[in-house]
Amino acid sequence: MAAASSTSNSKALRREAVDTALAALGLDDKARLLAGQDLWSLPALPAIGLRSLVMSDGPIGVRGVRWTAADPSIALPSPTALAATWDPELARHAGRLLAQEARRKGVHVLLAPTVNLHRTPLGGRHFEAYSEDPYLTGEIGTGYVRGVQDGGVGTTVKHFVANDAETDRFTVNNTVAPRPLRELYLAPFERIVRNAHPWGIMAAYNQVNGSTMTEHRYLQNAVLRGEWGFDGFIVSDWLAARTTVGAITGGLDAAMPGPRTVYGEALADAVRAGEVDEKIVDIAVRNILLLAARVGALESAPPAVAPADLPATVDGEALAREIARRSFVLVRNEVRDGAAALPLAPGTTVALSGAL
Repeated sequence: MAAASSTSNSKALRREAVDTALAALGLDDKARLLAGQDLWSLPALPAIGLRSLVMSDGPIGVRGVRWTAADPSIALPSPTALAATWDPELARHAGRLLAQEARRKGVHVLLAPTVNLHRTPLGGRHFEAYSEDPYLTGEIGTGYVRGVQDGGVGTTVKHFVANDAETDRFTVNNTVAPRPLRELYLAPFERIVRNAHPWGIMAAYNQVNGSTMTEHRYLQNAVLRGEWGFDGFIVSDWLAARTTVGAITGGLDAAMPGPRTVYGEALADAVRAGEVDEKIVDIAVRNILLLAARVGALESAPPAVAPADLPATVDGEALAREIARRSFVLVRNEVRDGAAALPLAPGTTVALSGAL
C-alpha cells in the first residue's frame, strides 16, 4: 500500500508541476515548444525549469545525436529475431538495456519500437519490426516498452498506423476496411497502449482512408486517446506534418524535425487569426510537459522513475548474444525417417556460408 500511495503522490506532483508550468507560458512559447528546434530535440524553456527534450532513433540501438564512430552504441539483433524468441520478458530486458544506453547518451525519448506488421516481403522497414502476427507483435512490443520506461526513458510506438510497406510509404492512401484495421493494423498498438502505457506514439507519413495520419482526428483523438485512454504525446514522423491547423486539431502534439515546421510561429499566427482555439494548443503543450516531467526534464516534478529505482546495469554484449541464440527456431527436429537433426552427434561437420 505504501508503494502504491507513493506512486499516486508522484503522479499528482507531476500533474501539479505541469499545470504550473503551462500557466506561466505565453502563446509564442507554447507554440515554439511544439516544434523541433533541430533534428533531434525540442526547445528548452529555462523560465519554467524545462530542459531540452532529446530524441534518438532506435530500435536496435540508441544512435544519439552525434553520427560518429567515436560514440558507438550496443547493436542488438533485429527485432524480428527478438520476436522469434517468443519471450516478452526478454524484450523487457532489451528495453532496459536501451534505456541504459539512452541515459548514457543524454537521450530522453527513444523513437521505437516499430510495431508495424510484415504484410508484404517488399517492406523496407521489416528489419526493425517484429512479426506478421499482431498478437505476437503486441506482446513483444509491450515487453520492450515496459523495459525502456523501467529505465526512465520514453518510447514512441510507431508508425501509427498502417505504414507497413515501402512503396510510396510517405504519401500512399491506404484504404482499410474497419475489421482488418482493428484486428490487424491497430491491434498491436492497442495492446501496447493498454498494457504498457507508453509515453509516446509516432504518427506515420501515410494516409488512412483519406486522411493523413498526422491529422487523423478519428484514429488519434477518438480511438487512441478516447477509446484506449492514451495519455502520452504524439510526435510526427520526421517531416510528416503537412499543415498547421490540420495537425493541431487532428491530435498531433510535436512536429519534427526543426527548425522549420508547421508549428512554432505558424501555429501562433493561426491562433491569433482565429483558425485554432488556444485551448487545443494547451492540450498539446500539456502532453509535452507531462513527457518532460516523466523523464526528469521538468524541474519540481518527480520523474516517473527515481534514480534510486533504476534497473541494475545490463551487460549489453551478453544480452545481444542471448537474443541471437534464443532467436533460432527449429521448425521440425527431423532429418529423415524420424531421425533427429539435433543435438548434433560428436564429430559432425557443419558448413557455414556467407561473409565473416
